[in-house]
Amino acid sequence: MGLGRDDLVLCTACVQPAPVLDRLPLAREHGFSAISLQPPEIHSVLDAGISAAEFRSRLADHGLGVSEVDAVTTWFPGQVPPAEWGPEVGAFLLSNTADALCPLAESIGARSLTVVEFYGVEVDVDTATAGFAAVCDKAAEHGLLAHLEFLPWAGIADLATAWQIVRNAGRANGGLLVDSWHFFRSGSTFAELREIPGDRILYIQIDDAPLDPEPDLSDETQHRRLLPGEGDLDLVGLIRTLDEIGCQAPIGCEMFSDALATKPLAERVQRCAETTRSVVSAARA
Repeated sequence: MGLGRDDLVLCTACVQPAPVLDRLPLAREHGFSAISLQPPEIHSVLDAGISAAEFRSRLADHGLGVSEVDAVTTWFPGQVPPAEWGPEVGAFLLSNTADALCPLAESIGARSLTVVEFYGVEVDVDTATAGFAAVCDKAAEHGLLAHLEFLPWAGIADLATAWQIVRNAGRANGGLLVDSWHFFRSGSTFAELREIPGDRILYIQIDDAPLDPEPDLSDETQHRRLLPGEGDLDLVGLIRTLDEIGCQAPIGCEMFSDALATKPLAERVQRCAETTRSVVSAARA
């Protein structure tokens, strides 16, 4: 689907565990153009007897699309989830390959796939480049974009490393995902961002955080993100820099927050919409 810089995405982290179909009217009511989904959520819809074609129709009825499927977590040799995550979680994450997710994403009309090194596996750039290129090639067969996301505690930890992989892969449908939390917590800089062509950044996610990081970055990011504008990150500067380099990517609000999850679904969607739009408006004033 076509999405651009003026389109907002309601990321699945903001609204879990609410049923997918319950999210649609609220997303449209508050001005989102698309939603993101994780593989189990797609299967929950299909397993309920709703075909992929019917799901696409219901999305269209609400003026929505699926921005991305999150995420391909196993895509180069040697990726093994930590044993302490348990066999069930490990097996699920290992099943999230491009071969498995590309047809699923295509069936629901998704725009793209997120690709991420999630396990903390050390990887050399050449190996990661070959793996990412292979994901892009498989995604292209299904009409999908693929964007690489970096995580500051994992094997691909910052913008510079992720960009090296994407640049070396050289795939037309491959690019970067820039998440504000990961950008700032990884120590990535606006100067580094300005060196990247804007059209190679395919997706943006914004969320906020206090200035000082917690000792366990993985735990912090999965439980205590703040709504855009409610922390200390320079989100306005980030969006202005992305605009400066000509980035046309849609912007998602991705809120992993135990505090937000206690609120009613309608309130969560409203707050995500209002705070995201406020930051974007301030950046583009």
